[in-house]
Amino acid sequence: MLYDPTEHRIRSFVTRAGRLSIAQARALEELGPKFLLAYAKAPLDFEQAFGRKAPVILEIGFGMGDTTSHIAKGMPEKDFIGVEVHTPGVGSLLKQIGEQGLSNLRLIQHDAVEVLNQMIPPGSLAGVHVFFPDPWHKARHNKRRLLQPPFVKLLAERLAPGGYLHCATDWEDYAVQMLEVLGAEPLLQNTAEGYAPQPAYRPLTKFENRGIKLGHGVWDLVFTRK
Repeated sequence: MLYDPTEHRIRSFVTRAGRLSIAQARALEELGPKFLLAYAKAPLDFEQAFGRKAPVILEIGFGMGDTTSHIAKGMPEKDFIGVEVHTPGVGSLLKQIGEQGLSNLRLIQHDAVEVLNQMIPPGSLAGVHVFFPDPWHKARHNKRRLLQPPFVKLLAERLAPGGYLHCATDWEDYAVQMLEVLGAEPLLQNTAEGYAPQPAYRPLTKFENRGIKLGHGVWDLVFTRK
């Protein structure tokens, strides 16, 4: 199971069976044992997981992993943990880890809320990335959105003082909600007057580029832990 069924709460994802490519399946088989961390109801020892002591950045919902691998490759001095529930995405990022020789990236295939609650110690993260979470754009589904006050509080508590939370979305009403929820969290402080300029380390995705050409907006939010 990718989540604990005894935890009765609204989830921000729906588990679905995606088709694995041959290359993704091979990456899961060959690289999974080294780079895929098992979910456990116990704090994760970062130094043991990476074999060194370095700042750790958590990414929630990395999709197919292109942005994650790009950022990890550009910041070899930092360690990255990617959390994703969908198997093709996990296989895709494992494939990129192998192709690019990335040693500073580990993956967890499980519900991010449970990972944060059970595996990530308070005050331990240098940063958190939440890029383009599912907008659940129908009004009746808005309650499924990931970035709600209790989850933002949980993220803030896992950040070390001075650590940052970087969110991005291409849905304007979700951006408005994010700004309101993040701004209301007493542990966080906005680095901008409102939305932040896109940080240089976050690359434009193919999907994002296509949206920009069609006139769609993208909103970045960067807050730091007080």
